[in-house]
Amino acid sequence: MRAVVVRTPGGLDHLALVEQPDPGAPGIGEIRVRLHANSLNYHDYCVAIGVMPTEDGRIPMADGAGIVEAVGDGVGEFAVGDSVVSCFYPLWQEGAPVASGFATVPGDGVDGYARESVVRPASWFTKAPKGYSHAEAATLTTAGLTAWRALVGDGGLKAGDTVLALGTGGVSIFGLQFAKMMGARVIITSSSDEKLERARALGADETINYKQELNWGEKVFALTGGRGVDHVLEVGGPGTLPQSIAAVRIGGHIAMIGILTGFSGEVPTLALLGKQARLQGLIVGSRRQQIEMIRAIEENGLKPVIDKSFALADMAQSFLYEESGQHFGKIVLEF
Repeated sequence: MRAVVVRTPGGLDHLALVEQPDPGAPGIGEIRVRLHANSLNYHDYCVAIGVMPTEDGRIPMADGAGIVEAVGDGVGEFAVGDSVVSCFYPLWQEGAPVASGFATVPGDGVDGYARESVVRPASWFTKAPKGYSHAEAATLTTAGLTAWRALVGDGGLKAGDTVLALGTGGVSIFGLQFAKMMGARVIITSSSDEKLERARALGADETINYKQELNWGEKVFALTGGRGVDHVLEVGGPGTLPQSIAAVRIGGHIAMIGILTGFSGEVPTLALLGKQARLQGLIVGSRRQQIEMIRAIEENGLKPVIDKSFALADMAQSFLYEESGQHFGKIVLEF
């Protein structure tokens, strides 16, 4: 089978398309999946360039979707022909978080899904939403579930709430879609007026160009009549957190999701104390939350926003496109 490996983490030129042995038949409790799509995330990019250290020869990509080719003894949840999608934390089935790092995450601590076939425990996958393509399903593992957990699982999102989404990447666009699906108001930021116009077409109620509005946190606060937003999807990290604190309401919720502006930095603790806000760190979610998200998607007919598709052999080019920041929504690999 074909697979992409990170020969030695440290740069996109270290990605190589190789032939590897076929994984064979599934054992007890396992399924064999013919993979057809991955989606790109910042975490995958960090693995590829060596920011997130992993083993030489690692198969990258946490998000994989495809068709069940065979089932092992004892598997009752899946049948041959089922469309399935992978889980980010395959050992976190339900309940409270059970992992603090990436030792069990496909594409990081263990081999991922940038390959044509895989044999894994059935519990490492869920069924994909009915009517989804493999590429659409692959967007759910990381970005979709992160937004769902942030807003619904941790945030308790309800109709009438106001959500601030930073940027127009995968998590933020899913956040916009989930929030509108559930009757919330959404404010979204970007440095591109064109992207803000596309966000409005998806239902965004207010948009802010953060290059033109440097104190965008105060602008958000003003747009809410001096109340602040109920939820912030904070994907930037230390460079944007002060503005997010300025934007959130007293007693509100900031979901700390991303590190796009760095791994560490100062936290305006007095401002956070004054807002009495909850700053909640999170990394994706459990298999149970993924099943619940997919049920909601099917009931409401939600479809992900895919910006561009690449071939498996063109993974390096896909990451360069992600690096450029041109994308709106998700980037995928199809094979």
